[in-house]
Amino acid sequence: MSIDAHFHCWQLARGDYGWLNPARDPALAPICRDVAVTDWQAQAMPHGVTGGVLVQAAPTEAETHFLLAQADAHPAVLGVVGWVDFLAADAPARMAALAGHPRLKGLRPMLQDIGDPAWILQPALAPALRAMSDGGLVFDALVKPVHLPHILTLALRYPDLRLVIDHGAKPAIAANEWQPWADGMARLASQTQAMCKLSGLMTEAGPAPAPGAVRRWAEHVLACFGPSRVVWGSDWPVLELAGSYGQWWRETQHLLTGLGVQEQAAIMGDNAKRLYRL
Repeated sequence: MSIDAHFHCWQLARGDYGWLNPARDPALAPICRDVAVTDWQAQAMPHGVTGGVLVQAAPTEAETHFLLAQADAHPAVLGVVGWVDFLAADAPARMAALAGHPRLKGLRPMLQDIGDPAWILQPALAPALRAMSDGGLVFDALVKPVHLPHILTLALRYPDLRLVIDHGAKPAIAANEWQPWADGMARLASQTQAMCKLSGLMTEAGPAPAPGAVRRWAEHVLACFGPSRVVWGSDWPVLELAGSYGQWWRETQHLLTGLGVQEQAAIMGDNAKRLYRL
């Protein structure tokens, strides 16, 4: 069973997807539409992907409830990564309430959109982070290379926090950026138990990237984290800004060719089951 550990759905009329604004960023126009779980299934199922983790795309608890309702309606949604205001005085209680739903598996502050790269380390967030760690919720780190030193500090500070890096920390592949991303990822992998999603890299390579454009970066992720700590995801429909679901699926199969059958199965599903306790 292959699992897509990172996909989205949204309804624009809900009104909390502030980033999805083609007036401000015309490049987003192709994905500025309603996207349903069934739309994702139509993309995923032809490739043998039968389950997935639905990830937040808006910084509101209302959207988290919307995603949990999608999970209730669609058995293919194996888990949800939601959002909570980590700075709220009652953040631990809010987390516990959401975690009462069996499909709530993790939470994701949208760190890439916060001006201070070290925001996550402020003392005011300690109660929320301890609650996540104690509750076994996965911290999905939506970060860029500038955040990696601070995520390393976070992981060392909370060694029991279940941590996964989204989209390989989004290196600027289109600009051929390698450092400091490469060293940051290597340090994080060697000094912590964090996992990493093999997702989002095609988008970082720019519109319609050539086949193999992400190989160097993907191979570095695999080399650093190893087959037991890499989790495959599509990041669909954001993926459409670069290519199709099928293109990323086929690209992944080429990337994993040199691995054994069990290692490929781990990356394509088994690791997601273990990470999110699916």
